[in-house]
Amino acid sequence: MTEPAVFINCPFTPDYRTHFRAIVFTVIRSGFRPRCALETDDASENRFDKICKIIGECPYGIHDISKTEPDKASGLPRFNMPLELGLYLAAKKFGGSKHRNKKCMILDSASYRYQQFISDIAGQDIHSHDAQVPKMIEVVATWLRDEARNPKVPGGRAIADEFDQFSVLVPSICQIKRLHPEELTFQDYRAMAAEWIVAENLGA
Repeated sequence: MTEPAVFINCPFTPDYRTHFRAIVFTVIRSGFRPRCALETDDASENRFDKICKIIGECPYGIHDISKTEPDKASGLPRFNMPLELGLYLAAKKFGGSKHRNKKCMILDSASYRYQQFISDIAGQDIHSHDAQVPKMIEVVATWLRDEARNPKVPGGRAIADEFDQFSVLVPSICQIKRLHPEELTFQDYRAMAAEWIVAENLGA
């Protein structure tokens, strides 16, 4: 049986890398398959079309809209995350019976902060993570555990401990695979995390 897919919509910037990897790890550990715009690098495919295709194939979505500060180079904020959130909500609203049951969680760094820059989603439940990786893992894991309804899925604090253990081992795993940690792609990391979870007999 193929694991249900989760679309991850979040910053891909270096300062968010640990948070992103924490979400990917938590999704796998909870019995789901993480997907995002980084999974393919095909210059022949339009990025917007690729994102729409992935959204169409994912019954679940995790959207972190916390990164609103201006880009240092351009002085402008990046709007990719709100755009992709809008696409996901539109798919659920207008996508017919195939997409009617889509579910998503929305993350921000602080409660109610989003009302200052994207007030149209004020009626949605927003989960705050205070920009802290352990708290992010806990809120994501709690939501996924309720969706998985699998008694083998542990709580977020246990998954956060497992993520820390795995993160310490990533450089040595990379060395075995003859990869530099900075070279890791999304596909590399997803496969590596899944392999470690299975090897440690932690699979949900």
